Amino acid sequence: MTARRNFFQNIYRHRAEKYDRLVAREDAQGNLFAALNEIIPLDGLRVVEFGAGTGRLTRLLSVLVKLIYAFDIEPAMLRQLAPQMRATGTANWYAALGENGRMPLASNCADLVIEGWSFAHVMGWHPEDWLSRTDAMLAEMARILKPGGTAVLIETLGTGRRRPQPTDKLARLYRHWQERHGFQSRWIRTDFQFASPAEADELTRFFFGDALADECLTGSDVILPECTGIWWKRIPW
Repeated sequence: MTARRNFFQNIYRHRAEKYDRLVAREDAQGNLFAALNEIIPLDGLRVVEFGAGTGRLTRLLSVLVKLIYAFDIEPAMLRQLAPQMRATGTANWYAALGENGRMPLASNCADLVIEGWSFAHVMGWHPEDWLSRTDAMLAEMARILKPGGTAVLIETLGTGRRRPQPTDKLARLYRHWQERHGFQSRWIRTDFQFASPAEADELTRFFFGDALADECLTGSDVILPECTGIWWKRIPW
């Protein structure tokens, strides 16, 4: 297990509440919801979410979809997700433990399968077999989808960047999605907008580290630029 994996797993297992504070500050302009609804109209869909975390996408999608099943491997993340979803007053969601490569669902049960900021961890956590693990996760998406359904992948293209600038490892993963699996792609800005310079500094350092905070923030900044990629593909594959 790499030091990078230890770092993120510690956050996901023991600091889910603070992590949720961070992700709640991203995309204040609502660009992600608009882009997703343009790619595939969300109204009335049955959705399966891989790596749901604290429910950032779950909350976003539940506004329009018929039903969303949100899965994550970390119980602490789901414990953060559940009360927030209950507080919305919606009843069209279900949250449970589930691994990205093996979901506890029947085949051909969803109109849309989606992941956000989850699949790309394979590059840092499993560098020796990232390719086989990636293909297994995509195969699981294909299994769950109904004929004519859509798979959507959402990942970073650069934190602190105003134009897409993924790391070399992430660029390799994204090329694999496009060249081997035929995903289409687009990018949007999903900047973080914090309540104060102090919060910007605190939450940026907490998750992204001191080097990025020192590079991208000054004493008065409340905006941290973020570029986000969206990849999608409709079946049959």
